[in-house]
Amino acid sequence: MDKVLETPLTADDINGLKIGDVVYLKGIICTSRDMAHLTIKDKLEKSEALPVDFHGAAVFHAGPVVTKNDAGWELRVIGPTSSIRMEPYAEMVGKLGVKAIIGKGGMRESSLRAFQKYGQVYLQAAPGCAALLADGIEAIQEVHWFDLGMPEALWVLKAKKFGPLVVAMDSRGNSMYEDIRTKAVKMIDTLYRSA
Repeated sequence: MDKVLETPLTADDINGLKIGDVVYLKGIICTSRDMAHLTIKDKLEKSEALPVDFHGAAVFHAGPVVTKNDAGWELRVIGPTSSIRMEPYAEMVGKLGVKAIIGKGGMRESSLRAFQKYGQVYLQAAPGCAALLADGIEAIQEVHWFDLGMPEALWVLKAKKFGPLVVAMDSRGNSMYEDIRTKAVKMIDTLYRSA
């Protein structure tokens, strides 16, 4: 049976997840890439209001491709971008109350510490499945900072069943990426010693 979590996410939702779990999201998902993160940082430093409430939010590191028609915005495809670029904002995102970060490639030590501190998870979206992921989005509710460009804008999406997503970093400090790195180093060390 599919595990479907609804935003805003709670501490119980997050604490119930461990690496390797497969989940889907329902509710509001916000996109945010490099420029949107920088804009959020700038607004917080100036004590300016943010256009959305990030408490319990799921933030997708993605740049959607959308078109506009008489009915409004229509999502065409949406795929994950590399999350490591957002590493400098780990503490800020945690303080905002974000509970799930979606992307590809994982994040590193500062994010892992923030996940433990603020009770967050990292959800790996399958790269190369942008059309499939778009099928899980019911509508585009809003867009903010479109002047940054289509992929860099902050898109507020309504998800009906978004995924599948794999829990790759959990709130207990476990990381699928670190596990793979550790195993790779041991394997290389073993091969080197036996040579």
